[in-house]
Amino acid sequence: MKLDCAGTVLDLSQPQVMGILNVTPDSFSDGGRFIGRDAALAQARTRAEEGAALVDIGGESTRPGAAPVSVQQELDRVIPVIEAVRAELPVVISVDTSKPEVMRAAVAAGAGFINDVRALREPGALEVAAAAGVPVCLMHMQGEPHGMQQQPQYADVVAEVRTFLMARAAVCASAGIPRERIVLDPGFGFGKTVAHNLQLLKHLPLLVDTGYAILAGLSRKSLIGSVLDLPVDRRLAPSVALAVLAVWQGAHIVRVHDVAATVQAVRMCAAVRQVD
Repeated sequence: MKLDCAGTVLDLSQPQVMGILNVTPDSFSDGGRFIGRDAALAQARTRAEEGAALVDIGGESTRPGAAPVSVQQELDRVIPVIEAVRAELPVVISVDTSKPEVMRAAVAAGAGFINDVRALREPGALEVAAAAGVPVCLMHMQGEPHGMQQQPQYADVVAEVRTFLMARAAVCASAGIPRERIVLDPGFGFGKTVAHNLQLLKHLPLLVDTGYAILAGLSRKSLIGSVLDLPVDRRLAPSVALAVLAVWQGAHIVRVHDVAATVQAVRMCAAVRQVD
């Protein structure tokens, strides 16, 4: 399986690591650390040196309780960073956004991947993504960020997430987005309890079996805090463990904060998986 990101082809027969780069003041783990072009570019450079194949640039926090930002505010945060990264680094640039205006501008500035927590459900997003010609990640989220963790409920979380993602993939296909440009993300931590997250990870092969590329984002999430009673800044080891478990279960891309450790760990995991 290969993913053509605006001319840069990622070989998904090997697990790929997506490094997170939040250019926001309020993201749950690193909010405020990389605001401004120079700080963000330096962090992107570090991500690339550590082995990230993709750098995911986001200008609007989607942590639980996060407030929305305007289109212009998001553009002002991400576009200069995308332009700077594109000019210097060979990594695939992912834009983490749900706004069609930001998608369009980001791809024009050099992004080769769209990562949308709302699975192209915002008005106009589907059409912009179809015209952009780059892969898009469709994520499952129950509710909206401001209230998604209040009382998430499912009759069967695995079946419901799978059904939602397959339905969104079908909508994308109808809009002209080919299968090989669609990536699915079960949305760990987005409108899910600890039990829901654990069930989704245990049964991730049910998503992998759909034949779509699968992205998993578990890095530093509240799941770890709930299970291990650890603050965000002490979640490196369990984050790496969850990334390895996701790859072992068949995930093709893992989205992480701690790139170097994760790259080494998932490469070892892949080496074991590939032995006959």
